[in-house]
Amino acid sequence: MARTTMSELQATIARLEAENAALRERADAAGDANPTLELPRAEAAVRKPRGRGWTVLSVFLIVIGLVLAPVAVLSTFARAQLTDTDAFVTTFAPLADDPAVQSFVADEVVTVINEQVDIPGLTKQVFEGLDSLSLPPAASSALQLLEGPAAQGLQSLVASVVENLVASEAFSDIWEQALRTTHTQLLATLQNDPSAAVGVTGRGEIELQLGPIIEEVKQRLVDNGVGFASSIPTVDRSIVIAQSDSVTSVQLGYGIAVAVGIWLPWIALVLLAAGVVVALRRTTALIWTAAGLGAVMVVLGSGIGIGRIVFVATVSPSIIPSDAATVIYETVVVSMANTTVAVAVVAFTVAIIAWFGGPYRVPRALRGLATSGADALRRLGDSRGLGTGRFGRWLYTQRTLVTVVIAVGASAIILFVRPLTVGLIVWTAVIALLLVALREILQRPVIQVPEDAQADTPVTVG
Repeated sequence: MARTTMSELQATIARLEAENAALRERADAAGDANPTLELPRAEAAVRKPRGRGWTVLSVFLIVIGLVLAPVAVLSTFARAQLTDTDAFVTTFAPLADDPAVQSFVADEVVTVINEQVDIPGLTKQVFEGLDSLSLPPAASSALQLLEGPAAQGLQSLVASVVENLVASEAFSDIWEQALRTTHTQLLATLQNDPSAAVGVTGRGEIELQLGPIIEEVKQRLVDNGVGFASSIPTVDRSIVIAQSDSVTSVQLGYGIAVAVGIWLPWIALVLLAAGVVVALRRTTALIWTAAGLGAVMVVLGSGIGIGRIVFVATVSPSIIPSDAATVIYETVVVSMANTTVAVAVVAFTVAIIAWFGGPYRVPRALRGLATSGADALRRLGDSRGLGTGRFGRWLYTQRTLVTVVIAVGASAIILFVRPLTVGLIVWTAVIALLLVALREILQRPVIQVPEDAQADTPVTVG
């Protein structure tokens, strides 16, 4: 009779454990499918099968949770933008570096200055004063020819100063100051402060104040020797960065966001978890709940994409140029879009993991194949003196904890690391799978031998 080596015995134990787990899962599934199976009398007296009412309750909780999930994402984002000035500034600050937004702001500032200061009129007064000095006819004619180019030159100088300003690093600080001023006024308006400056117009347009930018341009013109710049008055001019139907709608949205922005995500999560817990078939419920949450996030992501088209069509070209409107919208929703993608990725991952660990034929076969592959690699390592010993046994006893740590770590990366990119998602998934595979290969199944066992006592797998 051939002698069984330790590695072969360990491989047999691992295979038997996998088959035993599969049998238990099949038994649990059969019990869920037919809760009226006969039980021993003592057990039947204690344990009564749950009725279909639990299924109805489970479906109800899961559906409500899935409906609230996208609302929770939107309300959390809205609350951060409407109540937190720092979050508002962080969201809109990158716009200062975008060429389309810089061009739009420069055009608006130049337009405001030209409206407030009559450069052609001032130039005409200067040349009329020179002409009154009784200059020779030739000189007087030359002055008349220079009047138009001089006015155009001053206007070009103003435009050049503005363009250089918005392209400089100093513009970022000015832009941030304007954002903080705007958000402070916006909060006052949303809170019905009667002394608030206008942050939201009667048409529901949320505006960015241009006053700080114009003041900086005025100072730079004065420093460059352009005397008329000192006559530029303090201007209360704004540019639209968002739009709603009315001030009332914006204020209502603010109230809702403040009230439920913190709690709604947790309420949705609790409802989804409760729906899975009370389900008769928890594995199946978990799979469908996670897949449903992922699908809802995909729909929300599609809605964000459609919203860009609607926003651009609403505000351009009459209010904002289309390229600037596109940049503004994408900048505003980037954090919400990242959250949507992250939740979708985590949800679909949970669905796949639950399916892979479920009592179904295909995942059982895949688990058996994975176990066999790990056994083969362990035997190969043992044959070359590369066994994991005590560490492998510890890893086997703590395999559930190690798997949970890997899953939590991967989920944390997806949920919190920004910017969220396709590469980050793919590499996180690949590394997590490699770590799970490494755990499976390095772990060493624990062999339990009775204390009074003799040399010829059969080894049992417990």
